[in-house]
Amino acid sequence: MSDQPGLARRLGVGDAVLIGLGSMVGAGVFAVWSPAARAAGSGLLIGLVIAAVVAYCNAASSAQLAAVYPVSGGTYVYGRERLGEWWGFAAGWCFVIGKTASCAAMALTFATYVTSIGWLQRVLALAAVVALAAVNYRGVTRTARLTRILVTCTLAVLALVLVLLFTTDSQQHVSTATSPYGVLQSAGLLFFAFAGYARIATMGEEVRDPARTIPRAVTIALTVAIGIYLLVAFALLRHGDPASTAAPLAAAVDGAGAAWAVPAVRVGAALASLGALLALIAGVGRTTLAMARNQDLPSWLAAVHPRYQVPHHAELALAAVVGVLVLSTDLRGVIGFSSFGVLLYYAIANASAFTQPAEQRRWPRAVNVLGLIGCVVLAVTLPWTSAVVAAASLAAALLVRRFTKSRAGSARS
Repeated sequence: MSDQPGLARRLGVGDAVLIGLGSMVGAGVFAVWSPAARAAGSGLLIGLVIAAVVAYCNAASSAQLAAVYPVSGGTYVYGRERLGEWWGFAAGWCFVIGKTASCAAMALTFATYVTSIGWLQRVLALAAVVALAAVNYRGVTRTARLTRILVTCTLAVLALVLVLLFTTDSQQHVSTATSPYGVLQSAGLLFFAFAGYARIATMGEEVRDPARTIPRAVTIALTVAIGIYLLVAFALLRHGDPASTAAPLAAAVDGAGAAWAVPAVRVGAALASLGALLALIAGVGRTTLAMARNQDLPSWLAAVHPRYQVPHHAELALAAVVGVLVLSTDLRGVIGFSSFGVLLYYAIANASAFTQPAEQRRWPRAVNVLGLIGCVVLAVTLPWTSAVVAAASLAAALLVRRFTKSRAGSARS
């Protein structure tokens, strides 16, 4: 381990819940319905329930592990401690690449809701990355404070949308046919929306009383998010076909005769995306820090700012990579890539939790088994291009690590 100083424990239950909610609500509620509905058709709600069950199992495993290993890094740390360093590395790599892509996706989603001008979207996305990386750089309490504001605004807009959609007459539409494979694929895509609770576990080194705070925060945040997604799904299905548009909430509100509320929906989507981006930067930075401490990434990334007590080198590097992505890449299809990486990450979390002894357990092992099987099934049913690219990235990283470790061993001998 590195001699770098530790992070400050400043977050309570409320702060941790809001960081998780900011990731879950912002990451999916305005972005995930269209691709999921195209896959599931009339089975969208079934796909959502499957995703929620798998997410609950993953959250239970993560909370059980985080209570015992309350340090930055999440499943990267849990995998190393319970299964071995190679499993930990695989989990950390899947998390970092998946969530780095998600950072860029959220920045571009924010810009898309603000303007329709292509070049300006990229400029605004880059500005969002720089601004929120600067907030994270100044300390985790500022991150939690701004997240609280953004989540509050987002929930207010969602409340308006739900009131409008549930108090107006529903519209008839023709549901497209679907298949079990399509429903499972939609569940894998919808899982992207629930993955925000990972941010709570990855920030375990900054939570007060982690053995009590982390399990409570994960359970509360996930329960609230599931409730919100179920309400939104019912509302969307009452007012049209979510698969027919890239902005189904705005289209549904407009179709319900409330065109005056469409700008508010766009503002809510922009704020939700910013909230997700803010929490993502914090979570990826902490996992990068943990991997660098163990020399799985360059040791320069393990630096902790002496004043603000944040992994400032990791966050600067992340901001630079995401900045390049938003300027050069179209990430509208990145949800599948991100979901594949995160599902593998949680498969390792479930396997790690399964090995915990009875005195560390909070849930039965059946929860870990169900979560592991669910993660693997959903991962292999995702669009094949996303799965192949993500799997190839992991394989390449494992080969590079083996080569690096072999050279280091030869040099020592």
